Parts: sequence; C-alpha cells; structure tokens
Amino acid sequence: MSDLAVSEPSDSALEKTSAEAEAPENEEDELVEEGEIAGDYLEQLLDILDFDGDIDLDVEGKRAIVSIDGGRDLSKLVGRNGEVLDALQELTRLAVQQATGERSKLMLDIAGWRAKRRADLTAIGQAAAKKVLEKGGREVLEPMTPFERKVVHDAVAAIGGVVSESEGAEPQRRVVVTRG
Repeated sequence: MSDLAVSEPSDSALEKTSAEAEAPENEEDELVEEGEIAGDYLEQLLDILDFDGDIDLDVEGKRAIVSIDGGRDLSKLVGRNGEVLDALQELTRLAVQQATGERSKLMLDIAGWRAKRRADLTAIGQAAAKKVLEKGGREVLEPMTPFERKVVHDAVAAIGGVVSESEGAEPQRRVVVTRG
C-alpha cells in the first residue's frame, strides 16, 4: 500500500485561483472578452462554411467590434441589404451571451459592408438636414433598422438648426428631419 501525501494549496495559489475565476475587472476587459469569444465562434463558423477571412477585434465606445475581411465570397455572408450579416450578428451575440451570461451589444462587420453603410447613411442624414435648412419643411427618409436610424440621427445632430425623430412602427420606422 502506498501513502499519498495531500498538501493544502498555499494562500498565494488560492488567491491566484480566485482571481482567475473573477470576471474581468473593467468594462473594456469585458468587451475584449466578448470580442474574443465572438472571434472564436466566427472562426469555427468560417471553417464549417469553408470561407476564408481574417477576424479583427476592437472596442469602440461601449461595444465590441468584430470584423471579417480578406476572404473571397464574403459578400455571401452579408446578403441582400445586410440581412445575412444581421442574422450572423445576432447568432454571434447569442453565442457570447451563452458563454458570459450577459446580453452583448457586439457589432459585426463583414467585408466592410457596415462601415460603408454607416458612411452612406451619414451622407443621407447630412443631405436631408441641408435640404431642410435650405427649403424648410420636413424630410422623410426611407424605413431603416434601429442601427441605421441611429447613424442618421447622429449625422443630423451634428448640424445646427435641424432636428430628427423616428416615426412609424417597425419595420416601416423612418427618420424625419425638421427645422429645430
């Protein structure tokens, strides 16, 4: 029969173990963790789909940003008007929520589609604001998603003398620009 020696962990080992088990210390660390979880999830998805792409993780404001670039045929993952991209973003958010227990506001961009759309929407908001400043009245824009409306509202808010608000019910909710 052999004798097994069982030693108690030292205090420093216990501290390290409990510190490792703790959640990230600050919000940016939590967002980095979200991005890493999302990146792992998306990497597995790209492997399953046999798509190539480089995954880039970033933190912008209070949101993790994950971008997939560099592969061919990535437009298939964007879909018509970003519909596939929106679905993939929601699936990725759910994967992060499953891992962390917290709802994620993570933003996914594929092949720069969302960045280009943001630039286009900013231009649309600025043009509507300038038209209202020049001619008066109200400018009613096409129906948009909540993300798209926020970009337009931000663009209009940067121009003095005009205001914007959202009107209607989803999915026909739209931005209306008037003099302020």
